[in-house]
Amino acid sequence: MSEFFAWLAQLPPLVQVPIIVLAFAAVVGLVLFFVEIAPRPGRIYTVIRLAVCIAAPVLLLAVGGSYWWAIAGAAVLGGLFFLLDYRSRKGAGYLFQLVGFLAPAVLLLAIGLIVPTISTTVQAFMNARGDRFVGLENFAWVFGQPENVRIIINTIIWVLIVPVVSTIAGLAYAVFIDKSRGEKYFKTLVFLPVAISFVGASIIWRFVYTARPADQEQIGLLNQIVVWFGGQPIDFIAESPWNTFFLIVVLIWAQTGFAMVVLSAAIKGVPVEQMEAAELDGTNGWQRFTNVTVPGIRSALIVVLTTISIVSLKVFDIVRTMTGGANDTSVVANEMYTQFKNFELGRSAAFAVILFVLVVPIVVYNARQIKKQREIR
Repeated sequence: MSEFFAWLAQLPPLVQVPIIVLAFAAVVGLVLFFVEIAPRPGRIYTVIRLAVCIAAPVLLLAVGGSYWWAIAGAAVLGGLFFLLDYRSRKGAGYLFQLVGFLAPAVLLLAIGLIVPTISTTVQAFMNARGDRFVGLENFAWVFGQPENVRIIINTIIWVLIVPVVSTIAGLAYAVFIDKSRGEKYFKTLVFLPVAISFVGASIIWRFVYTARPADQEQIGLLNQIVVWFGGQPIDFIAESPWNTFFLIVVLIWAQTGFAMVVLSAAIKGVPVEQMEAAELDGTNGWQRFTNVTVPGIRSALIVVLTTISIVSLKVFDIVRTMTGGANDTSVVANEMYTQFKNFELGRSAAFAVILFVLVVPIVVYNARQIKKQREIR
């Protein structure tokens, strides 16, 4: 394959284009073959499948130059086409199509998630160079240092505050502007921060929090307001422990729009008949909200809360951009990167495992809630 690309790079650009187009067309044709032709019953399609089982290994041998690749290709194709001869309850070839469609996703999942998870877990029990088993030494270091305990507490504070405040703010905004005049403009204004990267949002808020000496002109919005009221400039992102809360504001600002959009769509899905029936029963607006609207959007609330909780656990960009973890503002993800940058691979992996352990319960809870919703439906 590398020889093919090396040969292709030597050709003029105008010649490369049609070759790439033809290669893409060949891939599309192969996909169509597996989706449309391969599962069909009949003698002619059996002959086609047999020809593919012979031609594919030969092609692999010619391209890869290895008999092992050819044998492996023949074994895989033979096994897949053998499954084709079975009849599943959903029709001939269903199992083959299922395997064909799931295989790329499973492969990417294994490469991008399962293998790195196992590798990182193993690394967490190794030394900095990864060549000696040290048991729980890295975890003992994490929980034995006061600054590391502070890092874990900071992460928990992020998870406790950001999802709740963002969801409440987004829900309140969605309820108040629902079916109001200029609704789409109000929603656009609140949703705009979602379109900004966390790094961009951090730079914006860093300017908002910027403090200069009292005898100089303030460029930070908050400190200018403080000076207008006769106060002294405050270095918001240096005053511990309040600086953590000022960083949390950035993520709340960025996630409220997401919560508002999802919950607003869920509110519009609440049956109007239920609202009218509750109104005829003499309920006030708060009672209709708590007894009709909230139960109707419960699944959306769970999705929003769990999604923002996971984002809060993984927060890195905001802390790294605004403080770099200084002044007791570091979190697990930031410290994981810091240890990795300092070539402490074992300690970095230990922080990664801790972060993984913190995320798993949220994911499991979300999966169970989705399963319950399906059972209800």
